[in-house]
Amino acid sequence: MVPRAGPVSMPSSAVSNYPAEIADPTPEAVEFIRFCYRRRRLGWPELYDEMCAVAGRGLYKGMGPEELAEHGIGLGLFDLPALSSLAARVLEEHRDGAAGVRPSLAASPA
Repeated sequence: MVPRAGPVSMPSSAVSNYPAEIADPTPEAVEFIRFCYRRRRLGWPELYDEMCAVAGRGLYKGMGPEELAEHGIGLGLFDLPALSSLAARVLEEHRDGAAGVRPSLAASPA
């Protein structure tokens, strides 16, 4: 018989070192999320899987995980709260933009 593992807990200090939100996303970060969403029209967490696949293959402007991290797109476990929050904001504004509301996360020209 395999013993069952109990709940895993982390000290709050370990979790608090990671941002729960990307405060000022770069235009590239926003466009990367839009690119991934347009490819498959998935919600979270499936969108995260698509982001990992796109990054792993360099399908967005040839950028891999390291280049995307420079724009605030972290794909690691501890980056998920911030990435999830940003993705929710981008997708919400995408839906609002489709309804005629001007998105505030619109990418500025690079």
